[in-house]
Amino acid sequence: MGADDIAITDYMRIILGDVPWSFLIEVIIRITFIYLLLMVSMRFMGKRMASTLSNSELAALVSLAAAVGVPMLAPERGMLPALIIAVIVVSIQRIISYYSYKSSKFEFLALGDISVLVKDGRMLLDVMKLNRVSPERLLAELRSAGITNLGKVRRSYFEATGEFTNYLYENPIPGLNILPEWDESFRSEQQETVDTFACRNCGNTVENERDREWNCSNCGEKDWTNAIVS
Repeated sequence: MGADDIAITDYMRIILGDVPWSFLIEVIIRITFIYLLLMVSMRFMGKRMASTLSNSELAALVSLAAAVGVPMLAPERGMLPALIIAVIVVSIQRIISYYSYKSSKFEFLALGDISVLVKDGRMLLDVMKLNRVSPERLLAELRSAGITNLGKVRRSYFEATGEFTNYLYENPIPGLNILPEWDESFRSEQQETVDTFACRNCGNTVENERDREWNCSNCGEKDWTNAIVS
């Protein structure tokens, strides 16, 4: 289509494009076929496709979306290629799932592994850097779970699916206040300790005021604040 063929007043071209009205009936048939194809494909790939996706599952879903998108509306494209691509994608995904079940090493290579981001109230910054998770992102996830004190977190796992799983101590333990610095009114409601101090950088705690004169043994920084127990 050349520039001379485009006119702002050409309403039929804007609404319908360069196809006849009868193509709308074909669109209904195509969309119905593609929809059923997607539903069947996701059914064969398992219930995980309706949940949080792993890397391989996300790749499979994107591949399916790319394969079925064009045949829906392109009259010059047939639907058989989309069917073939769907069969290949489903087959690859089922093979990955099968061997992941059989071999933990293959599962680690294909799907990734679980990482510990917080251990005993301390952020493991090296592990977070390896997983490209910033402290701000981690603390935001903890706050969304209703956690205000990093010392409450016994373990925080970064799952292979990208989700965070937290296990907390039953009894309050002094730790870093993870509320935003600017929210002074809410931070002031947290009960501070007078004899325990937390590293602002990683959450490591010390119980001797003289230890504040030294760098943190967990991260090497020297930025201490009063820990909280609330």
